[in-house]
Amino acid sequence: MIAAATTLIATLFAALLFNQYATRRAPYQLAWAIGATAFAVAAGAEAAAQLAGWSEPLYRVWYLTGAVWTAGWLGAGTILLLAKTRFGYWYALCLALAGLFTILVARRLEDPSAGPIALAYALSAWAAAVAIGWFSYLASPRWSRIAIGFMVAVSALALPLVATATLPAPGWAVDPTTGAPVAVLLPPSLRLLTPLLNVSGALALLTGALFSAYVFMPKRRTLPYSSDPNQRGDELLFNLAIAPVAIIVNFFRSVPLAVRAWREGTLNRRVPATLLIALGAFLPSLTDTLNRGGSTEAYALGKLFGAGLLLIGFLASVDEPSEISLPLVGAPLRAALRWVRG
Repeated sequence: MIAAATTLIATLFAALLFNQYATRRAPYQLAWAIGATAFAVAAGAEAAAQLAGWSEPLYRVWYLTGAVWTAGWLGAGTILLLAKTRFGYWYALCLALAGLFTILVARRLEDPSAGPIALAYALSAWAAAVAIGWFSYLASPRWSRIAIGFMVAVSALALPLVATATLPAPGWAVDPTTGAPVAVLLPPSLRLLTPLLNVSGALALLTGALFSAYVFMPKRRTLPYSSDPNQRGDELLFNLAIAPVAIIVNFFRSVPLAVRAWREGTLNRRVPATLLIALGAFLPSLTDTLNRGGSTEAYALGKLFGAGLLLIGFLASVDEPSEISLPLVGAPLRAALRWVRG
């Protein structure tokens, strides 16, 4: 029931995003829609497996769409949304961390081929991170094209790897206690590919949502910083180093102002919407991480609550209820939104 509910929510989320893209033609909406579709397919594979039992095709579909594509493409939507900002600096750091995490994961795998594969993957991520950081310094939105190009390349590479991977019998693996699928049967070429998209994509979605909330909320800038590329090199490096700390400090210092604005009814509704999206990104990422560490108890619930929060956050961000024109569900959703907004 949990997997089926997650499938329905994620499918509705994907349909709403495709519906919005058909009207506005914004690239970030298409990327989010692809990510939400992958989310729905992965949850559907789990629901089908719980009804009829796992099979090798279902296991492959689950891994490709859920473990590889979902977080990466949801993160890609955030990258495209923030392409004209200096978010590229942060995403370059996320990609660099993903490369480092790939090497750390390889050390846990008892396979002699894991080390060289992890190094090759990490070097590609670091090269992309350097290019993204450079174009961010030039204040060029081309950093987002490099990021999306890297995302597309890794996603495309995963397809033949998943299709041709040799899986020991019975062709799938689940936790014996909870029944949650685990990736222990897959070769290092696949298991080491997922951090490149999962770590960078999940961090982009989470931090991008928090950054958007910070942009729209009333602010108190306790720690000033500047990302102006025309400042001296040493000043720019110093400001880039303190920027993450400054944004975090300023964010929490601004929370009382946001609470006051919410009580007065003047808070931009994109603030709670993006905070819900951030929480919806965090929960599945947390339970997926626990799943890879051997703790699978919260795996299904994390996906369900994550899908629900992403959907609610999206609906809260819709400018006009009339934008929702889906058949069957469009009218009830429009009525619910009008009722909530008074």
